[in-house]
Amino acid sequence: MTSTKSVTRSAPSSVQATKIVSSLLTVQTPGCGFTDLTGDVAKFINEARAGEGALTLFIRHTSASLTIQENADPSVLVDLATALSRLAPENVPWTHDTEGPDDMPAHIKTMLTQTSLHVPVLGGRLALGTWQAVYLVEHRARPHRREVVLQFIGSNQ
Repeated sequence: MTSTKSVTRSAPSSVQATKIVSSLLTVQTPGCGFTDLTGDVAKFINEARAGEGALTLFIRHTSASLTIQENADPSVLVDLATALSRLAPENVPWTHDTEGPDDMPAHIKTMLTQTSLHVPVLGGRLALGTWQAVYLVEHRARPHRREVVLQFIGSNQ
């Protein structure tokens, strides 16, 4: 038995990609946890006078990552951090432990998450859903200075 599928799609739009705008976002993290970058990323899109196109975010580290997650209920981020800690605990005798017991688990957590994101830009705004935010996820216990490359490719506003 098959169910009837209900799908709608807007008409395709087309623009000539006439600009590439790049910037380096430097973030000081407080240690392990999520840092909301949505406002900073939206400010970049505004300053770039972006119209239609795509934003790429890339973190230049192997022990921190990027994610798009819910921004309404903070307990989601707590549960995500708990899940990552269970998948890559610190209390395991890892071979790579030169930088401390949180280093190898941080590399594993980064491998399980993402080092780059792609977000469509429509009408000069990030095309995020109502409850979505862009986060830098710090997987190390102590504070770090992290760099995120932002690059918009698309049309002018």
